[in-house]
Amino acid sequence: MNALVVMVWMFTIAVDTVGQLAFKALAIKGLEYEGKARWLAFAKMPMLWFGVTCYLIEFVVWLAFLSLVPLSDGVMLGCINIVVIMIAGRLFFKEQLTKERLIGVLFISAGVAVIGLGL
Repeated sequence: MNALVVMVWMFTIAVDTVGQLAFKALAIKGLEYEGKARWLAFAKMPMLWFGVTCYLIEFVVWLAFLSLVPLSDGVMLGCINIVVIMIAGRLFFKEQLTKERLIGVLFISAGVAVIGLGL
């Protein structure tokens, strides 16, 4: 992979992760409300619009990324988002990383490494 591909890939990971963190924070805040009131409260919270903006940016950058790599490689490399978001969930929300999840992370990381190294 050339430097441009790596930079675009890393940017998609970063923006996707930030968007997921925004939505998780929003979901936690939304627990204060029930039913329709929850959805109305969400619509007024800047975190929702920040998360949506992150997703829109990620969508555009993902399209750029897919223009640089074969689809099969792009989708495989996109799987690393799962790992990064899982780690971010642990760091920011104290979510549990079970043994099974860590084994899954190893498999995903190995697959991404194989694709990234062109093996």
